[in-house]
Amino acid sequence: MESKKLSETKPRKAWLKEEINYCEAAKTLIREQKVNWEQCKNGYATLDSVQVKTFQFENCSIKVQFNPGRLISTSAKVDAKSITERKCFLCKANLPEAQQALEYKDDFIILVNPFPIFPEHFTLPSLHHVNQNIEKSFSALLDFSKDLSPYFTVFYNGPTCGASAPDHLHFQAGTKNFMTIDNEYESLRNRIGEKLLESNSVSVFPIDDGLRKMLSIEGEVKSEVEKVFQIFHSVLKEVSGQTEEPMMNVVASYQNEKWRILIFIRKKHRPDVFFEVDEVKRLLLSPAAVDIGGVCILPREEDFEKLTVEKLQDVFSEVFIDESVFRKLKIKLKNDLGNIFNLDS
Repeated sequence: MESKKLSETKPRKAWLKEEINYCEAAKTLIREQKVNWEQCKNGYATLDSVQVKTFQFENCSIKVQFNPGRLISTSAKVDAKSITERKCFLCKANLPEAQQALEYKDDFIILVNPFPIFPEHFTLPSLHHVNQNIEKSFSALLDFSKDLSPYFTVFYNGPTCGASAPDHLHFQAGTKNFMTIDNEYESLRNRIGEKLLESNSVSVFPIDDGLRKMLSIEGEVKSEVEKVFQIFHSVLKEVSGQTEEPMMNVVASYQNEKWRILIFIRKKHRPDVFFEVDEVKRLLLSPAAVDIGGVCILPREEDFEKLTVEKLQDVFSEVFIDESVFRKLKIKLKNDLGNIFNLDS
């Protein structure tokens, strides 16, 4: 498949949005970029030297990855002043000359992430410079997860939950089954999930695995999945008391003709140890979707060496919502879902 120009005046190449097999087109894009874009080639070469170890918890496992190529993203300044003082690196006009884009429908493009975590890692930015907002973009997340199946999982980092560009709407996609949650979810749901809703078209299960508090939505009908998410979003905003977008990371996949949406529910962006002045105590871990999805990224080797099960447990406990809030969420959500779906039945 040959690349085509965005326009005659732009040398950057792009496949046209009429290409319907986005999954295969994305795989072609990454193969080309590894050859034609030096920064991308170097970024993926760093994956050869990545070190990994696994921590086993009672209900799940977490891999820890020493990946120096992720230093810029992990330590990114996301305060309002820093954001206004830099060019947006996701706006099409500011992309590197060698970076190619795959047009996705009318409002997004698919880019190869040159600072990869996954063997194949993409950024999926909007063509419009608008803030991260999952409530308004959830439908696009569902479309992406379906169109990039069966090879990729798609995820969203909230504006205060790990997004390094909170001022520009975007998702990311990575190799499916790379995160441990991809393979462990069904066991978690069956063993410790609480059924809030189960119908022919959609099911909802809150899960507390002792490390993370999450909610799953599984469904075959897009409109039903969207309806459940909107109810959840409203309830979370109410019980958390957060006036802006409630804090969450979302991991979406599509398989066997069904969506699976995992929502990790947060109360804090970065743990206190991230800001420690004492380098002995400092831990450069800024949990986002991939980290809490089961692959914690550490860009400094000293952090990789000193991280323990206990320290990781402390970090997750600090950034996830409290049990009391989770309980209120479940009670309120079960009531609201029951009311809505009873009326629809």
